[in-house]
Order: sequence, then C-alpha cells, then structure tokens
Amino acid sequence: MDIEHLGPETIDKLLDSGLIKGLEDLYALKKEDILKLEGFEEKSADNLLKAIEDSKTRELSRLIFGLGIRHVGQYAAQLLANYFNSLDNLSQAMGYQLEGIKGIGKESIESILSFFSDEDNKKLIQTLKARGVSPTTKKTGPLDGKQFVFTGSLENISREEASDLVVNAGGIVSSSVSKSTDYVVVGKKPGSKFEKAKKLGIKVVDEEEFKSIVES
Repeated sequence: MDIEHLGPETIDKLLDSGLIKGLEDLYALKKEDILKLEGFEEKSADNLLKAIEDSKTRELSRLIFGLGIRHVGQYAAQLLANYFNSLDNLSQAMGYQLEGIKGIGKESIESILSFFSDEDNKKLIQTLKARGVSPTTKKTGPLDGKQFVFTGSLENISREEASDLVVNAGGIVSSSVSKSTDYVVVGKKPGSKFEKAKKLGIKVVDEEEFKSIVES
C-alpha cells in the first residue's frame, strides 16, 4: 500500500505489541496506541497516521497486490485492476472472465477464485471498506494500456518512482519481456531482458527517452 513511515521495524513493533494482526488492523490504529510504541512521539505518530490515511485511496492495483493472493504479482494486479475497475467486481469474478484476460495464467485464476471464496477473506474486504479503504480505479492517460519493462539501474529516478509514472499515465509495468511489451527501459548494466527485447524487436529506450514518453 506504499505507506510512508511504515517500515519493517515499525511493523514488527505493531505485531509484537498485538496492535495489529493483519492489513485491516492498520486502519483502526489510534494515536494513543502508536504512542505506546518505543521510539514514537507526537510528530512521528501523527506522520504515521497521516500516511495510513493517505494509503486508503492508493491505486486499486496496489491493494490487489497487497492482499497477497498467491501467483498474483504486481503485473497481474495491474491487469486485474484495469479489467475489473473495482475490488467488488474482482471479488465477484467468474472463471470465464479471468480466462479472458491475456497475461493471467491458470494458477493465478485458481488462486484468485479460491481467495475470494474464502469467508475470512470476504470479511477482510468488508472490514477494509468499512474502515474507509477506497482505492482509486483505472487511470487513463497517454500511456493507456502500454506495457513497460525496466532493466538495469536508473540514475536520476528510482525504479518505484518510474513505475508510478507509468501507472499514473495509464500504463502497465511488467517484470518480464514478452511480445506484449511495448517499451523496455534500459539503465546501467542491463540484464537479459535487454537482449530478449532486441531479439523480439521491442522498442528499447534509455532513461531520458523514458522521461520524454511519460511526460509528453
């Protein structure tokens, strides 16, 4: 959910103290609870609560990925978010609908159907909604539906920031190169994805060209 100020150490403290057991419990935290944790004062508690509040309206794909559904990574989460446009629609998806999404494999489909048929997971979704988690739906923009893959180290922007630029412009970020890939963004010391892109004849761009594309 990309919650700032919520690193592994803080999560461990929240778990060890019994304040949270799952994702939904983050959205029930109170300031007085956080202040009981070692290292937290007024300002840091306020910052964490604000970051949690801000995360309620993250992109739908982030929430789908954050649910931890087996065989559903970031790329599959983006495809599902673009297709269903709401968590309610996804939770009620039928097998034939999932089979119609290019890029969603058999294992992923089985995991998705199993996840949303589980009573505990149904309660989780309802609890998240009741606590104000309302993810933003499909973004449209100049990169609508375009698929990007990153390889190598970018110099002036982090991989996460670059991915956000793509998603915010309506595009999709994938971890692997395929015939469906539109752009491969190459940084320093690119790996095998660069070679595969050349073999498949996929457009390869450097960091500067990438910025021009997403900012156009």
